Amino acid sequence: MINEIKNDAKTRMEKSVESLKGQMNKVRTGRAHPSLLDTIYVDYYGTATPLKQVGNITTEDSRTLAVTVFDRSMMKAVEKAIMSSDLGLNPSSAGTMIRIPLPPLTEERRKDLIKVVRHEAEQGRVAIRNIRRDANGDLKALLKDKEISEDDDRRAQDDIQKLTDLYIKQMDDALAAKEKELMEI
Repeated sequence: MINEIKNDAKTRMEKSVESLKGQMNKVRTGRAHPSLLDTIYVDYYGTATPLKQVGNITTEDSRTLAVTVFDRSMMKAVEKAIMSSDLGLNPSSAGTMIRIPLPPLTEERRKDLIKVVRHEAEQGRVAIRNIRRDANGDLKALLKDKEISEDDDRRAQDDIQKLTDLYIKQMDDALAAKEKELMEI
C-alpha cells in the first residue's frame, strides 16, 4: 500500500515537471527552435492537424525557422495558421518552403517573459505540493484504519518529502536554465 502511494506520487510529480518543461518550451526566446511551432494547428481538410504533421520544421540559422510543407496546396493554410498564432510571427513563402524570421526580443519583453516563466514554475511547485498533500492524506487514512503503524507512516511521509524536494529542485533548475536562456542576447 505504501509503495503504491509513493509510486503514484512519484509518477504524478514527474508528469508535473514534464508539463512545466513543455510550458517553458512554448515561451519564445530570441533563438529559433522548431518546438516554438508545436502549438500551431493547421486546418487540413477540415481537421485541426499539428503543423509538424503537415510539414518538416527546421532551423536555418539562429533567427530563422523553415517549414517545408508536404502538400503544396496547404501552403496558404500553413502560412495563415502561423500568422494567426499568438507568437507574433510573419512567415514568407518561397516555393515549397515557408521561412519564418524571428524578431529580436527587447529588454522589456525579456523581463515580461521571465515573469511568465516564474509564474509557470510557481504553478508547478504548487502542483507538486498538492501531490504531496494527497499522498500524505492517503497515508493518514491508512494509519487511521490501522493498516500501517505510526513508524511506517512517519517513514513514508519522510520519503514523500524527499520526493517533493527532488522534483521542486528539478523545477527550479529548469526555471534557472530558461531565465538564463531568455537573458542571452
